[in-house]
Amino acid sequence: MFLLPQKMTFNIVRFLFNILIWLMGIKLVVSGKEYICPDKPYLIMGNHQSLFDIFVIPAAIPICFVGVEAAYHFSLPVWGYLIRKWGCIPIERDNLQKAVLSLETAKKTLLSGMSIGILPEGHRTLTGEMTPFKKGPFYLAKEACADILPFGINGLFKYNQKGRLNLSPGVVKVNIGKPFPYETFKNLSVEKLRKIMFDRIYNLSQ
Repeated sequence: MFLLPQKMTFNIVRFLFNILIWLMGIKLVVSGKEYICPDKPYLIMGNHQSLFDIFVIPAAIPICFVGVEAAYHFSLPVWGYLIRKWGCIPIERDNLQKAVLSLETAKKTLLSGMSIGILPEGHRTLTGEMTPFKKGPFYLAKEACADILPFGINGLFKYNQKGRLNLSPGVVKVNIGKPFPYETFKNLSVEKLRKIMFDRIYNLSQ
């Protein structure tokens, strides 16, 4: 499978993830697909509810993208191999210098025409409520002149909370919002852009 072109590989993985989450008892409901232009690269961002976001987000969003993922994920059995072949970008959240280099790699990827997925909270929620966004993704959006595609997840925190082993099958909703074009935020400060996107993603996650 990994000898195939990247976009074809992504489509196969996305199909398998849809089967996997169905087997795990997740009924995925997606809205807003009509807002996506399939030939445009986006900086895709949303809230981080659960470990299982990594399966649900690619299953829900029907365009090829690579993720910015915590560096330790790349050492995990099977998953680490998959995301390396997929082309995902490791980021060390606690090492500023290395994090900056990772965002520079993400910038080059966006400028090459490939969409990037990033979760600006940086960590899964512990309470079900969204936590403040990191600034890095918004510097990336401005430097790469990238349109932002927001989404909100609702239901995965209930399905599985950080630190717990139990799963609660049920409905998980992913609401995809209208893209936020670079031209509309290029003159905004990073702080203002961060606040606007926090509010948009919060509303989409309700």
